[in-house]
Amino acid sequence: MTIINSGESETNHQENVIEQEKLALQRYKDRMVSREETLIKLQSKAPAEVDTPERVAARKAMIDEKDNLALERLIGQNDMFPMHYLERGLLAGKSVCRIVIKDEGGRTLGFGTGFLVTPKLLLTNNHVFPNTETASKSSAQFNYELDIHFNARVVQEYRFQPDKLFITSKELDFTLIAVQDTSASGVNIQEFGYLPLIKQKGKVLLGEYVSIIQHPRGDYKAVVLRENKITDMLDDFIHYSADTEPGSSGSTVFNDEWKVVALHHSGVPDPNHEGQFIANEGVRISSILHYIEQQKPSLSEKQQELIKELGEDIESTPTSQPQKENTDNEDIVAEDFALERFESLAGYNPQFLGDNHTVPHPTLRTDIKSDAAELNGGGGNILNYTHFSIVMSKSRRLAFYTVVNIDGKQLKNIGRDDNWRYDPRIDRDYQIGNELYKRNPLDRGHLVRRRDPIWGTDAATANEDTFHFTNCSPQHELLNQGKSMWLGLEDYILNHTKNNSLKATIFTGPVFRENDILYRGVKIPEEFWKVAVMVKDDGELSATAYLVSQKQLISNLEAAAFGAFLTFQVKVSMIEALTGLNFGELHNHDPLEQSESTTLGQLLERVEDIRI
Repeated sequence: MTIINSGESETNHQENVIEQEKLALQRYKDRMVSREETLIKLQSKAPAEVDTPERVAARKAMIDEKDNLALERLIGQNDMFPMHYLERGLLAGKSVCRIVIKDEGGRTLGFGTGFLVTPKLLLTNNHVFPNTETASKSSAQFNYELDIHFNARVVQEYRFQPDKLFITSKELDFTLIAVQDTSASGVNIQEFGYLPLIKQKGKVLLGEYVSIIQHPRGDYKAVVLRENKITDMLDDFIHYSADTEPGSSGSTVFNDEWKVVALHHSGVPDPNHEGQFIANEGVRISSILHYIEQQKPSLSEKQQELIKELGEDIESTPTSQPQKENTDNEDIVAEDFALERFESLAGYNPQFLGDNHTVPHPTLRTDIKSDAAELNGGGGNILNYTHFSIVMSKSRRLAFYTVVNIDGKQLKNIGRDDNWRYDPRIDRDYQIGNELYKRNPLDRGHLVRRRDPIWGTDAATANEDTFHFTNCSPQHELLNQGKSMWLGLEDYILNHTKNNSLKATIFTGPVFRENDILYRGVKIPEEFWKVAVMVKDDGELSATAYLVSQKQLISNLEAAAFGAFLTFQVKVSMIEALTGLNFGELHNHDPLEQSESTTLGQLLERVEDIRI
């Protein structure tokens, strides 16, 4: 976004831009090692040889079978494009507009870029429209461009309607807002088409080139065509080299099929040269859509109807039908690791928090103990991995519990592995594979969160270990992705250990009930629990327990779900009663157990509500 007037508004907008740049730079620094490894590989290999097999498979699946040159570009055998590539780009560019930011008196404060994602909704950055007041005074200008004779086209201007819909996130730096149907001169906004947003990941690979359509410095529409290489992919953002200018905030980042892969939002400033940038950062479309889905329960019926059109009716656009998020590798299973690989893995360490604070494995109640899956060849029922361990239920084919050690001093940032595999130490009959997760909203939800055991010298091994089917449980995508309180709780615990250089022990698992929904031969857990143990500043243990329900979300797995899910802090003793696990003395260190309250737990609406 570019600001042209001075004053308080400029100061606020500029502060927002600087804040986003600082966050982008920190993310860029955090990924230095991983990114350098990727760039070295890309010097001699094509994108399809560098990225994971699962992402490559997903990327290939999105290519139109009629485009015989697309696959050759992907594997580095051909750089040619069919002539219609340019025509499709022109069609995609029609939906991109210049945003004119105005004050109460109608004076122009600055410019941004935005694009239509349905016939009635437009997407831009939060730092362009941080609130409804700014948006209600501003306008979207389509056709602000030059024709082939360098003459300005006739501009069509539309006012925003934040009273009808306004969804924004400062963390993901996006704003979704309603736009009026007709311009001042009577032209319907549908004349400019729209760019559907596709939820499925895998729309672009590391090393692929992307294009950006933008209004640089608020000037006529321009395109940066395939000069921008993807250098890194984070959970919510992508990094790429690109030519963008102030005013390009809110631009569209396209892959070679003119599908929108990201919302451009910030440059990564060069810490050594003021005013220069070393990369650019975009917000992943899949992350934006997950966040929007989270907001559905709080929206009115009319607003839900508006966002229902997101990603629908796309036959006339340059993009393809959106797919389910977790279909990118639902048919691919990685080869089992050799048994020798596991011999040196000690798994969870009960003395991890110190010799004075031993936290043993929980014991199983007598009536369920015989259901624990034994290791082939003997050796008990505990599957040891790198920094974590798991005990499996034979009848449910899911974990009774998982337990992980987290060392906040040694946490490392490693890219996702996404190679799901079976554990050869127990029978496959006791493990649920990809067959459960096809064509439905169920995700392979990590029980030991992927990032938790990734610390120390064997962080890479820990990352691989978390992608065993023994470590996943069917979780609805609205619970497992986006910005749910359950994920917020996991972030809080991990960040707390990292920021304070602390250690923590985390137990996690599903609640098994006889009346759980039976789906594809598997009983789907309605609830999941977590027990977090750490040492407080006074040297005493703290043990806190949490429970989340996905019951409303999984009531019909073949249909769309908009039900809410709530997260509660509960007593450790309640988790013991629900699961049949005995955590020994941990209940003596639970602040809820020590309180005089007789309530079973308390609702968590924000991380500040957590009692440790």
